[in-house]
Amino acid sequence: MASKKSESSDDDPTSSQEDTILEKKLRASARMVVRTCMQMRPYENTLIVTDPHTAQIGQAIYEQASLISERVLLLMMSPTHQHGDEPPGAVSELMRKQQLVIAPTRYSLTHTRATRIARNDGARIATLPGITLDIFTEGGMTADFDRLKEEITQVGSRLKRRRNIKITSEAGTDVEFEVEHRRWKLEDNGICNRPSQVTNLPAGKIFTMPKEGTMNGKLVIDGSWDSTLLEEPLILNVKDGLVTSVEGGQGLADIVEETYERASERLKPKEKELVWTVAEFGFGMNPKARLIGNVLEDEKVKGTCYLAIGDNTALGGNSRVGIHITGVMKEPTIHLDEMVLLQAGEVAE
Repeated sequence: MASKKSESSDDDPTSSQEDTILEKKLRASARMVVRTCMQMRPYENTLIVTDPHTAQIGQAIYEQASLISERVLLLMMSPTHQHGDEPPGAVSELMRKQQLVIAPTRYSLTHTRATRIARNDGARIATLPGITLDIFTEGGMTADFDRLKEEITQVGSRLKRRRNIKITSEAGTDVEFEVEHRRWKLEDNGICNRPSQVTNLPAGKIFTMPKEGTMNGKLVIDGSWDSTLLEEPLILNVKDGLVTSVEGGQGLADIVEETYERASERLKPKEKELVWTVAEFGFGMNPKARLIGNVLEDEKVKGTCYLAIGDNTALGGNSRVGIHITGVMKEPTIHLDEMVLLQAGEVAE
């Protein structure tokens, strides 16, 4: 009987070449994570947390980390159900015993109690929520992170002593709120080399927590919501820091409301409305990042801004609600007091 092996993609020279190129990119990105971004040392206890959706990336990072240190543990956990869900207790306990934690997982561990406790105990942490092979090897991950850190530091110096923010856009956004000027976060720059630092990878944003109860107006999310590129804008009406109604998005509004209603069912009656807290505001700084329908990369795109709804405790707030979902806005104009930060998506000099 004739063999069918020749029909296999394994014997396709083009396919084999593409696989080889991908493997090289995968190794290069993993090496950059442990050596450039995390600046891993041989004596550090290191934990890599992954799940079945991101196992190939977790394995690649583990292999590169193991070339530096023998104190590396790779842990496969069951996927959580949404961004902000707590990992299993055993994972949380292991996280707090490390000097370094790298978490390529389907859903974000950034805004969790587990990350907060590990950070308080001195761990430095990189989360890669929703990471895919494409995101890990292309786009925002190919940025020059040393240069990106310099640019974020420069922009950060312009934010000092500025409290009032106004965002408008041609799509219809018109919202105002206050921030605590000392709470701007400049560490999401791709270099995570000091105890208690936390960064996303790919990195490249500046962010803060809107002062609770101060935001009023209308947000028109026209880039992406969570992991969905939007064909029709999603409109969030905000009063005193809480989303009061959701419209548009070609049916997405109903899904958003259902998602947050389910999240509120776990809370006490007086806390239920806190799921609608506008928890985070930030703007992208990564020139290599792409708007692709994945929040991990979308919120880093230079010239965009984003707002997250839900849990703000990782930023010092009081909304402990176990859900944190991000919407990205294209081409905003952002005023900080009298200073123009972005003008229709262009960074003002």
